[in-house]
Amino acid sequence: MRLVVVGGVAAGLSAASRARRLDRSLEIVVLEKGNRISYGACGMPYWVEGQVRSMDELTVYKPEFFERERDIRIRTGCEVTTVQHSRREVALRSGERIRYDRLVWAAGARPAERIQHERVFNLHTDVDAERLQEFLRTRQPRTAAVIGGGYIGLEMATALRARGLAVTLFHEGTQLLHREEDWLTKKLVERLERCRVEVRLNTRAAAPAELPYDLVLCATGLKPNVEVMAEAGAELGRTGALRVSEQQETTLSGVYAAGDCCETTHVVSGRPVWVPLGTTANKMGRVAGSNAAGQRERFSGIVGTSVVRVGGMAVAMTGLSTQQARRDGFSPVDVLIESRARPKYFRGKMLQVQLVADRNSRRLLGAAIAGDEDAAGRINVVAAALAAKMRVEDFADLDLAYAPPYATVNDPLLVAAHQLRKALD
Repeated sequence: MRLVVVGGVAAGLSAASRARRLDRSLEIVVLEKGNRISYGACGMPYWVEGQVRSMDELTVYKPEFFERERDIRIRTGCEVTTVQHSRREVALRSGERIRYDRLVWAAGARPAERIQHERVFNLHTDVDAERLQEFLRTRQPRTAAVIGGGYIGLEMATALRARGLAVTLFHEGTQLLHREEDWLTKKLVERLERCRVEVRLNTRAAAPAELPYDLVLCATGLKPNVEVMAEAGAELGRTGALRVSEQQETTLSGVYAAGDCCETTHVVSGRPVWVPLGTTANKMGRVAGSNAAGQRERFSGIVGTSVVRVGGMAVAMTGLSTQQARRDGFSPVDVLIESRARPKYFRGKMLQVQLVADRNSRRLLGAAIAGDEDAAGRINVVAAALAAKMRVEDFADLDLAYAPPYATVNDPLLVAAHQLRKALD
């Protein structure tokens, strides 16, 4: 029995490793388009910024590890161009054909916009990061434009500013991080401008190659790599990514998908969503590998938890924003509070916390937190509450830890929860 996994990094290697643990007799082959198979892509902005010394520090495993320790054959530089499921066969760009009994498609996503120009860059792969670093080292640019106000755009505006460049951030929309919360965008703009990043919202930049900057970084979003599977007969979902079951199986029997190429279910709304994040990819890959090895596991979905650092400030989000909740049929009520993360006498800094709940069911729907202290830890508490479908009253009664070096006696989350309960009454 041969399992072929298309794509390394997060989802593909999680799938291959899980399948190997469950079935020692499987022949497992991983086909990776690039030359590195396991690296922390989310750390690349911090390499550019200077907090990581080299790409080697971001490399988690080399191919020899998987072959030696897990008996998984790794083939790099192998791009799959077609899948012929009726023949259980994939074809490589080289013309080689490889047979499979079961297939895991973990080909990820690609930049929505990739322009071939010496001054224009993306930051999606290790090759992108190395090219950008070489340009920064040899050309020593003084000005940069960052196009896009999502995670990568904001991280890269911060990173390039830390490198001493004069940075201008262009974003077509009026809301950063696609969260549709005016207060959050206002706070982000204030922090970026404090770092002397010029922010131009609701502005469509000229063609990247025509912009009068020494360096242009395009961070205008991603597209799932689904074309090969669609041509093979796999159905796409409403998001444009591959449709999969709870077992991560596509509409082709025995073909599974995981990671940034496929959609999943949002636990709060119950609707299909496409959220290309490494945490989700790893969990999907584990389930896909289990089922490809003959088990029966399920992936129940996500609540959409994320955190990003912008100019030293953490912005964390989970669940639905007020506008998202309204579109999904809820009757949302939200509160926004400001409270210290630690007592004032312990030099505690202020956090802004927004909670969203449904007026009818009083169920907690989402949260956003921004500040310089422990936003990540607090958003994880809310994420757990969302997964448990907790009501506001239950959330407000949580027994959270308190000690002056770490938290206030009334944690900002509980302050917000009590305010939300009043708003619902």
